[in-house]
Amino acid sequence: MAKHILIIDDDRDIAGALVIRLKASGYAVTHAPNGLEGVEAATRIKPDAILLDIRMPDIDGFEVNRRLKEDPELGLIPVILLSANLRENARKQAVDAGIHEFFSKPYDVPGLMNAIKRMVED
Repeated sequence: MAKHILIIDDDRDIAGALVIRLKASGYAVTHAPNGLEGVEAATRIKPDAILLDIRMPDIDGFEVNRRLKEDPELGLIPVILLSANLRENARKQAVDAGIHEFFSKPYDVPGLMNAIKRMVED
């Protein structure tokens, strides 16, 4: 059975490119276009990993992550943060929030794909 990746990102172009790359690599993929739908999707599908944007119109990625961590089942899912926010305090906040990896947009495609592979195969 294919590993399932959940993308929570309001940028449809970035999410679309990720969906294509992930499906081409054999993953099952679900895209949620905002934080609230992302939390609902994570609850419903229990993905193997989550790619999460910081800036979204409803709730930000840190709030999404906090809500996931509150759930014993969802709190163990590895999260990769994707953001155009390059500030060092955002990286520190990500580490403090238990985020597994942090990639700046535009992201390094091979690096991101390797990080996903490591997380779902561990």
